Amino acid sequence: MIKSSSILALTFFLALVSVTGEKSSSSQVQQTNSLCDKDEHIVFSCALKPTTKVPAKIVSLCASKDLSKERGYLQYRFGLPGKIELEFPKNREATQKNFHYNHYFRFQVDLTEINFQIDDYQYQIFDNYNGEEKPALSEQGVNVTHPGKSKDVTYVCRSKAKADFSTLPDVLEHEGNE
Repeated sequence: MIKSSSILALTFFLALVSVTGEKSSSSQVQQTNSLCDKDEHIVFSCALKPTTKVPAKIVSLCASKDLSKERGYLQYRFGLPGKIELEFPKNREATQKNFHYNHYFRFQVDLTEINFQIDDYQYQIFDNYNGEEKPALSEQGVNVTHPGKSKDVTYVCRSKAKADFSTLPDVLEHEGNE
């Protein structure tokens, strides 16, 4: 005979599993302040400042550890841990062709962009620093545009983004100066 305390414990466990069992892009545990799984490389990730239309979300660009021109994957994710609202591309094969990398650097200026398109919308993950401005400007986030619409939507990171673009020059198509 099963005791009521055992049934209660089992019920609690099953409820916990059903709540936490909500899957994102994979069944892996995600890294702190990121939508990238523990076994993925964070190319870019930050919590966004909430706006009147969008509550605080996380934007992440995640890569497989073996990312190269010929293998691995790169994936954009937007949402919250356990509740990813947008993942691009869904398929993790040959994803590199979906992204373009831009980098401009000179004394006191460092501008990095990763561009991609989902349907009719253009996305631009950016990490910009301009030391020529007083005070110096540093801003990271994602910009979304829709051709034919006059207004861009820019989501800015709440604090400094975690970013490591070191693999991208060898992996993605370039659009600009290095």
